[in-house]
Amino acid sequence: MIVERIKAMLEACEAGTAAFPPTELFNEDWLLRIILDWFARHGGDRYPLAPMPGARWFSQAWLPSAFLSRYRGDRLAEARTHADGVLGHFLIGDPGTAALSLMPEARQFVVLEAKLFARLSAGVRNAPYYDQAARSVACIAETLHRADRAPAEMDELSFLVLAPQARLDDGIFEWEIAPEAIRRKVRRRVEDYAGERDPWFRNWFEPTWRRLEVRSLSWEEIIEVIAFHSLEDGHIIDSFYGQCLRFNRPQSRGPLPRAPFPVRPRAESCPILPVSAPM
Repeated sequence: MIVERIKAMLEACEAGTAAFPPTELFNEDWLLRIILDWFARHGGDRYPLAPMPGARWFSQAWLPSAFLSRYRGDRLAEARTHADGVLGHFLIGDPGTAALSLMPEARQFVVLEAKLFARLSAGVRNAPYYDQAARSVACIAETLHRADRAPAEMDELSFLVLAPQARLDDGIFEWEIAPEAIRRKVRRRVEDYAGERDPWFRNWFEPTWRRLEVRSLSWEEIIEVIAFHSLEDGHIIDSFYGQCLRFNRPQSRGPLPRAPFPVRPRAESCPILPVSAPM
């Protein structure tokens, strides 16, 4: 009964009769979940959002940090990082905390950051230069460290930023996700500990940083890949994406430019994914 009422309230968002802000449904978190769910149900391992055999996805996982509090009142400490999405071979602990740990034989670990109009978040209170990209990559290194899983043993290890194509064309995230910039920010964070975190940086961060793929993907490109395999699914998700842009657009901005949705995406532009079930 409760689930049915929740469903009815969510459907009211699409009908224009919502009892709460439509952004509760039409946002980057739900867009990411819908897309990850699609890839999880359609198989394939030749696209960055496709799970490998035995892998799973999770939204809003808590990632461990190498800079958690050492004692009460630690002025350098930070909290765990919440990842918009994670994909790979991992376990989620207490549902109340959603703490993530990598499986001993993990081969895939992908951390996803989903954006519409916002930029990556700035630094933590005790380190204003230590932004979201640097934190995420450092947390990936710490996740591997806690599992004692060497980066070289991973088949797929990446940090991906998903955003509208127009935002990527504007270069909004270009500097933050540049590999050298990420390394400099983490190196500076480590230096604040006066040598205490140097072994972690040398033995875990740097091998992770060298092995890690850091890149951006546009929502439009992802939806085109889906449409290549199911035009109907592509249209459904593209419609949801349009609502996300509509309800989250800053009041001072006009409509975000979008490429026309392809009627027949070109075969050469889309990787092959075997389709096993309808949406």
